[in-house]
Amino acid sequence: MQFPESWLREFCNPALSTQELADTLTMGGFEVEELDTVAPPFTGVVVGEIREAVPHPDADRLRVCKVDVGAAGEGELLQIVCGAPNARVGIKVPCAVVGAVLPPGADGKPFKIKLGKLRGVASHGMLCSASELKLADDHGGLLELPADTPVGQDIRASLNLDDTLFTLKLTPNLAHGLSVYGVARELAALTGTPLHTPAIATVPTTLDETLPVQVQAADLCGRFSGRIIRHINAQASTPRWMLDRLARCGQRGVSVLVDISNYVMFEYGRPSHIFDLDRIHGSLQVRWGKAGESLELLNGNTIEVDDQVGVIADEQQLESLAGIMGGNATAVSDATQNVYVEAAFWRPQAIQGRSRRYNFSTDAGHRFERGVDPSLTVEHIERITQLILDICGTPQTQVAAIDDQTLQLPENPPVTLRVARAARIIGMPVSSSDCENAFQRLGLPFQREVDEHGNEVLRVTPPPHRFDLAIEADLIEEVARIIGFSQLPETPPQAPISARAQPENRRSKFAVRHLLADLGYQETINFSFVEAAWEAELAGNANPIRLLNPIASQMSVMRSTLLGSLLQALKFNLDRRASRVRLFELGRVFLRDDSVATTDTTVQGVHQPMRVAALAYGDSAGRQWTHTERKADFYDAKGDVEALLAPLQATFEAAEHPALHPGRSARIVLDGKTIGFVGELHPRWRQQWELPQAPVLFELELDAVLQRPIPLAQEISRFQQVERDLAVVVAETVTLAQIQQAIASSAHQALINTVTLFDIYRPAPGQSSGGVGEGEKSMALRLHLGSKEAALAEADIDAALQAALQSLQTQLGARLRA
Repeated sequence: MQFPESWLREFCNPALSTQELADTLTMGGFEVEELDTVAPPFTGVVVGEIREAVPHPDADRLRVCKVDVGAAGEGELLQIVCGAPNARVGIKVPCAVVGAVLPPGADGKPFKIKLGKLRGVASHGMLCSASELKLADDHGGLLELPADTPVGQDIRASLNLDDTLFTLKLTPNLAHGLSVYGVARELAALTGTPLHTPAIATVPTTLDETLPVQVQAADLCGRFSGRIIRHINAQASTPRWMLDRLARCGQRGVSVLVDISNYVMFEYGRPSHIFDLDRIHGSLQVRWGKAGESLELLNGNTIEVDDQVGVIADEQQLESLAGIMGGNATAVSDATQNVYVEAAFWRPQAIQGRSRRYNFSTDAGHRFERGVDPSLTVEHIERITQLILDICGTPQTQVAAIDDQTLQLPENPPVTLRVARAARIIGMPVSSSDCENAFQRLGLPFQREVDEHGNEVLRVTPPPHRFDLAIEADLIEEVARIIGFSQLPETPPQAPISARAQPENRRSKFAVRHLLADLGYQETINFSFVEAAWEAELAGNANPIRLLNPIASQMSVMRSTLLGSLLQALKFNLDRRASRVRLFELGRVFLRDDSVATTDTTVQGVHQPMRVAALAYGDSAGRQWTHTERKADFYDAKGDVEALLAPLQATFEAAEHPALHPGRSARIVLDGKTIGFVGELHPRWRQQWELPQAPVLFELELDAVLQRPIPLAQEISRFQQVERDLAVVVAETVTLAQIQQAIASSAHQALINTVTLFDIYRPAPGQSSGGVGEGEKSMALRLHLGSKEAALAEADIDAALQAALQSLQTQLGARLRA
């Protein structure tokens, strides 16, 4: 909402500076987002009147003008050479005299007017256009001023260019602040300054005629008012004062009738519409649309409507999109002679969301979907009528009586305020008189009562323009606004505050972030709502949790995996020529779970665990001179998972995951429970995302990662350990984990401390070599043996090795390699 300060002060003029006024509105809940001047700084520009304009002797497009600038010219006419096409005798224009400083041009430097010559003729100044003064983008000619503008007056004072533009950032519940009068009403309540409410006189009627209107949908339109006005001059020019105010509200002038309608909208917050009466066929119907109907709007778009969109139609076609935009079929033009002025109350629920269906928004829709006072339709038509008569009226103009149909206005049930509760919520002593004073200043009718417990209560009836007063908290907010948030005491909390001790057996989320950063990953933060296709493809989730009102079509479901977000971030970086990407995210996922009940932190049927996921792409360690480039693979990601879980030791079991390569992925198991997956991206998704190579990813339950067992001190053996190497032949499907498990279950496993794999040998395809056949592999193991009780004898070592071999042969069919 943008408006000039001067217009606001016509309704309410407190003894405050511009900044103090802005601060008052902001602290009253009407945040002033920006203050700006109407025009940039410039000096030395006065009102001049062209007394003479003759062609330049040596230039066809130049004129030599004699300009009266009053006292600025010391009583003499200034000779100024001008090339504007509208430079003519009798008009008053801005004149920059010698020494004037104009706003900066394209080079950013102020432009100073000097005495000069144009084609040999002296020029003592410059006649200015609106664009040269940075008042508008109009380059068509000189800025013509009203004929009654005093000659010699400073142009800043003449056009009120030192006026300040207020830009308010209003929350959706402050519909009553979407007009200059509405803001002034709030300012009067906040400051106690009297509010000036101009009387809207009833225009005498001279025509006995009404346009038949049938309101067929009371749930769409609660009140419909309109009147006929005949024999107007639609070619009249919009007055300069009205155009200036509209421009300072951010609205361009369109035509005189449209400008009048827009002016009253900014003045009182009432959108209205003016129809060309001669283009209406028969009567009007206010109803819901019908499937298959179409309407050409004033913006040139043709839309299809259905039974969820309100329309105004005549007997042949649709004429208007109710409460949003008029139609081209009955648009006013310079040829318009007879008009129908309409002002209605459109129910907010019937307007909300309709503009977004057609990908546009309007000032009218913006107001109606928040709520417009239904009680003043007749008064606002009278205001529009008077402006039409003043600006477009002719001796033949006739005005008909207003046809006002009231069907179903919104109910305003009383809202009860408990004075004691208001004091508790606001945090300071508040009496019944304080609340009553606030309501009186805001114009809220109330009754004083005592409830069944003997407590003071005030029962407030919201006025028609306040759609935001529905519950007790709304009234408490109004009381706090009027008292002033700056008046609230700074009271320290009474409850004792003690720091929560972090359990020693759990690490924090920040520690996990730091650990991943130490491993070379960078954190990314993404939305929790994602594309539905990601859920189906990357998580195998055919029934994701869908949003009722997604902000975008590609953000329609809640994610059950973090992998899609990481892949999107990878794609974003690769599109910008990144060659190595390592990302991680700690985030919440959303899973269907009927066992979850609604609490302060949960929603029924939705499980919301935290997970940590990471992605590695490109060279494993970054390009260096010490080694050749090697792309990150499954084992790099596996090593990072092990580092993340340390000192816990997880096992990795071959498994399939919808997002991962079937032969290069594994589930991560900790204490017998699957806590996540690790692997290379599935080739299908790599091709779909157009990735030059496959990234490796992992995703873990955060609770598992946060576990950190308390270290226990153990005695170090005083006896030297012994190393022995074994090479065993096993089937290709046997894993190291199975070998380690078999050895750990052998008869002398207490003597074997660790088992390490240091080599794998496979013969060439279709051949047998070194005692290893096709479909087999040789795994070289290094066993570390030792005891805390005594040094191991050779017999003990041999017994332990034989027991290990026996266990491997029994459980895995392994044999010692020849």
